Amino acid sequence: MSKVKQFYTQQRDKHTTHLQQVKKRLGLLATIRLSVFLALVVGIYFFWGQSAVVGIFVFGTTLFLYLVARFVNLKREKAYLERLVALNETELKVLDRKFHHLPDGKEFLQPEHPYAQDLDLFGRGSFYQYGNRTVLKQGSGVLAQLLLDDKPKDILKKQEAIKELAKLPEWRQHFLALAGETKPKIDPNVVSKWMKDHKTFTSKWVGIVAPIFVLLSILWIILAFLGKVPESLVLVWYFLGLGIVMRYAKKILSFATKVSEAQETIQQHQRLISELEGQQFTSELLQELQKKLEVEGEKTSKIVKRFYQDMMMLEQQQNLLIAMFAQGLGLWSLYYTYKVEAWIEKYGKDIEDWFSAIAQFDAYISLGNYAFNHPDHTYPDLVEGDTVLTAKAVGHPLVDPKKNVLNDFEIGKGRFCIVTGANMAGKSTFLRAVALQIVMANMGLPVKGKEVKYAPVRLLTSMRSSDSLADETSYFYAELKRLKFIVEELEKGNCFVVLDEILKGTNSVDKAEGSKKFVERLVRIGATGLVATHDLSLCTLSDQLSQVENKYFDAQIVDGELYFDYKFKEGICQNMNASFLLKNMRIVD
Repeated sequence: MSKVKQFYTQQRDKHTTHLQQVKKRLGLLATIRLSVFLALVVGIYFFWGQSAVVGIFVFGTTLFLYLVARFVNLKREKAYLERLVALNETELKVLDRKFHHLPDGKEFLQPEHPYAQDLDLFGRGSFYQYGNRTVLKQGSGVLAQLLLDDKPKDILKKQEAIKELAKLPEWRQHFLALAGETKPKIDPNVVSKWMKDHKTFTSKWVGIVAPIFVLLSILWIILAFLGKVPESLVLVWYFLGLGIVMRYAKKILSFATKVSEAQETIQQHQRLISELEGQQFTSELLQELQKKLEVEGEKTSKIVKRFYQDMMMLEQQQNLLIAMFAQGLGLWSLYYTYKVEAWIEKYGKDIEDWFSAIAQFDAYISLGNYAFNHPDHTYPDLVEGDTVLTAKAVGHPLVDPKKNVLNDFEIGKGRFCIVTGANMAGKSTFLRAVALQIVMANMGLPVKGKEVKYAPVRLLTSMRSSDSLADETSYFYAELKRLKFIVEELEKGNCFVVLDEILKGTNSVDKAEGSKKFVERLVRIGATGLVATHDLSLCTLSDQLSQVENKYFDAQIVDGELYFDYKFKEGICQNMNASFLLKNMRIVD
């Protein structure tokens, strides 16, 4: 058993044992709670009318409420442990290549993206489905954006962050289990936008007048009690205060509803904020994210606590006693609306950063999890000069390791590699492996390969094109649009181009001529890349252009059976297999 699998097995078994213990304690606590309640009822019944009944009531009620609180905490612990067990079971399934039940992220797919459509980044069996462990909706979006970010930047910072998180497997799972409890009714993006756009309707005078109003109310009541002022003055003063509050009543009620929804979303993220504040990070990127959880040196958890306290006081306006007395004598709703609005005015603009930091941690934890799960992967060394990508034992990370045939690959700047090969010999898989390696390297992830050296570069692909009846777009025209897009992007700067059997929508002579001219143009522009083709005439470009080289994947017929070794070789493929397959499957004679 691998160390990774052993870790998840041990964690699952440990949390399962703990979960069973908690379940037993919950059952015992439920029995004790019921017993205390029954004993309380019996005690009150038998001692009714005696002085001891007060003590029995106070003691019994206090004990019962304590047991209720303990029961609620244990239920939360049980749910937390269940999530931890589920996390480890998921990892064990994924290690066995069973991951198609996980979210596939197809909602993030962008058909016109420079490479996403061609590399199976999203959808069933995709890299996203394989590597995503985000729990928060906004975290899933951040992970998708990292996959879609086609401009390589801050790669070393990303690598260091992922390396650090990879070394914290138990903390990662603890964070994800906590995050599993975070299911707000209102989306954090909606909350942050509302907070940022909110226009205050209470004036600063409320913060000064309301406390003075309370003091004067107390003074009038005392003087009225002592007979120094008429009681009617207190009544007039009461209705004056009530009138002031009622003037803002409609706005206060609407504001209280909105801010209560926002408070619920913020409060659900409170535990995650506290957890991130308490964790020590050494990598620059994670420290930068952690800094987003501070405002002028003060921790967000303390700031949120003040908001929660003021919000709780505002919600007390629904209390009958508050409504009857505190509104008229203390301007209760107006004052606490002012307090909450003052908080929003000061911190509302920062909430977006808080949610963003949490979401980015959620996404990078997935990347750290991927790195931990793949100790055979390598973090690319970033280089400059003529090298674009060089690596040994390159493979596609989604291919089962037991079946994955690894190949060495090297390509320099301005070089173009024409890859020929029989059907099913491994051309397309290898092209996607190289292209995905570039995507992963740009994200800061380790890649499936050894001794990897990489000069950061943008990736452009044309491997799949589709027609569209709705857009009245033919397959061939869709492909031409894609190739035009690639040329336009290349004129903006250096890129790595991956093409698979281009110009499929035209006749073979036209296709051969057009493909040659297109590759020639790419070489003249100075592009680097790979093109897979069945058209051997394209290989003659290596005789005309020194930047072009030929590679191939072979297929052989051994004892009447088709055999592939999936090895990347130098030269031009001579063995094609279409005729053999047609006969072997009895499609033709």
